[in-house]
Amino acid sequence: MSLKDPNVVSKSRPKRVAIVIANPAISTTTRWPVGFWWSELTHPYFVLTEAGYEIEIFSPGGGKCVADDMSDPRDSSGYSASDLISMGFIATPRLADLVDNTRKVSEIDVDKFDALIVAGGQAPMFTFEKAIDLQKTFVSFYERGKITSALCHGVAILRYAKLSNGDYLAKGKTVTGFANVEEDFADNAVWSMNLLSRDKHVMPWRIEDELKKIGANYVQAGLWRGFAIRDGNLITGQQNFSGEETARLLLETLGR
Repeated sequence: MSLKDPNVVSKSRPKRVAIVIANPAISTTTRWPVGFWWSELTHPYFVLTEAGYEIEIFSPGGGKCVADDMSDPRDSSGYSASDLISMGFIATPRLADLVDNTRKVSEIDVDKFDALIVAGGQAPMFTFEKAIDLQKTFVSFYERGKITSALCHGVAILRYAKLSNGDYLAKGKTVTGFANVEEDFADNAVWSMNLLSRDKHVMPWRIEDELKKIGANYVQAGLWRGFAIRDGNLITGQQNFSGEETARLLLETLGR
């Protein structure tokens, strides 16, 4: 491997990570507005910047991105009220501005980054099928041996990402992502509040089922347990409580 090989991490500069968050959309199942999940951006951002990494934030379409309501610590549901890391990010104008002005994924120069993280939220399940630039970029990072990662519903990218030889990137890989038991929990929660009829589901398809269909070895750690796993240069995190685990596994792999 030559000294000019782009896969060689330079010791003379901070390591750089591109984090991709989803653009806002409307759920085809609930008709609710959906977006990215705060903790899946902010927790990796915090862990990695504390280690001296440089982070840039992108989205498939660029521009202003909007988070799922329940991921906001200020939301009346109180679901994320204890997420002080996200609250700190939101309350810091310089950081909040990064979400309001994301660059397009098509602008990512793979040579200039050491790793890629695709965050989740509800929107990826409805938008990543048509996010062709994201699919290509994800595969490009992976095929060049760079750390390529996704967490929670951001793992939806693996339903579409195919290698240059036509095989699914996740085929034969040990991966995780939002579990069926967690989808069941979410469905039951909205059913109990009469927000959705029992013949409908919050998500149009399920990460666990689809990963198994394409030949991945899907694993999970149980309901709402923070968990991430690495297979080669592919890292996946289970759900919204797994942002720190995903980032620390990336940090452990790349070093400081």
